[in-house]
Amino acid sequence: MSFPSQLPALAAEEHAHSEQLVNAIRCEIERQRGWISFERFMEMALYAPGLGYYSAGARKLGADGDFVTAPEISPLFSRCCARQCAQVLEQLGGGDILELGAGSGIMAADMLLELATLRQFPNRYLILEVSADLRERQRATLQTRAPELLNRVTWLDALPSKLVGIVVANEVLDALPIQRFAIRGDQVNAIGVTWQLGKVEESEVRADDTLRNAVREIEISIGRSLPDGYSSEINLRFSSWLAGVTKALDKGVVLFVDYGLPRAQFYSIERTRGTLLCHYRHRFHDDALVNIGVQDIGAWVDFTAVAESAVASECSVIGYTTQAHFLIGCGIEKLLADLAEQELPSRLQIGRQAMVLTLPGEMGERFKAIALGKSFDHPLMGFALRDMAASL
Repeated sequence: MSFPSQLPALAAEEHAHSEQLVNAIRCEIERQRGWISFERFMEMALYAPGLGYYSAGARKLGADGDFVTAPEISPLFSRCCARQCAQVLEQLGGGDILELGAGSGIMAADMLLELATLRQFPNRYLILEVSADLRERQRATLQTRAPELLNRVTWLDALPSKLVGIVVANEVLDALPIQRFAIRGDQVNAIGVTWQLGKVEESEVRADDTLRNAVREIEISIGRSLPDGYSSEINLRFSSWLAGVTKALDKGVVLFVDYGLPRAQFYSIERTRGTLLCHYRHRFHDDALVNIGVQDIGAWVDFTAVAESAVASECSVIGYTTQAHFLIGCGIEKLLADLAEQELPSRLQIGRQAMVLTLPGEMGERFKAIALGKSFDHPLMGFALRDMAASL
């Protein structure tokens, strides 16, 4: 899929910013004796303080950024998520909502507006956001879209303790740093980066025991060996990351929405180059070594790993389904019907937005929703229409 030559040229300030981060990565490579894992590279490219894609001040989301998420496409997405949250809060007899990585703040604003309509406010609406730039943008968005509800929002620097309620994360899992690997004969290699001829280059070394064993466990799980030349990704940090999230949750639900697949499909024979996906100015490609620091880097989510990690964290999988079925289960059709009295141009625009969210060729099947329960086993509306948990 890679076509970096077709990407727009960097502006002068973007180029200077990227060069700063590349230099920091070069220094890290030198400190690590000439090679760093892709996981470490991705961590620096996205989160290096003041330089990483999510740590610096550039606009990332929306029409002026690099990609558009579901909440920016239409308020319908956030309104449906709010309805799911309202059901959870009602079953718990109240509680908090914690949003991880709230992006531009549009989802928080539209969810709060819908919760106000439903008369089912959380005790607190919490946002955990590591980017100071995005925090300010979220605050500005809330001030513009829902000023009367801004005082209900609290920003956090770390996960809370003994949370009762629901944790929501839209397009967060795909941005967690991953390891990349390649099969070379009967050997597993780790794909990382080195410094060659004045630039960052991809380089392979023999995988350590942790990565090699994880890849062999994948082969056992899917019931077949990965062929020679096959390369893909694996998130070795996810289990501990999720354990931290679920430790913060005393009772309630964790809801993830992201693009991904069950493991057997994630590691299909046809997907020989993995699922790496980079975004720059609404172009997508798979070359993570260009536009470093000014493009997004992500990878599809192995939802079987999410389910396994949930069980290891003493949680249950309440449901797993496509984004389309989740939104339908949460009442997107009723929300559309309620808009019937609006002017025709507005109805047409909202209808087009709903199609992007739900059609198989758009986001409807590519994105999935998964709900994890801790001391919570009530059925959820978002998974009532079609629960695909058995495919995990």
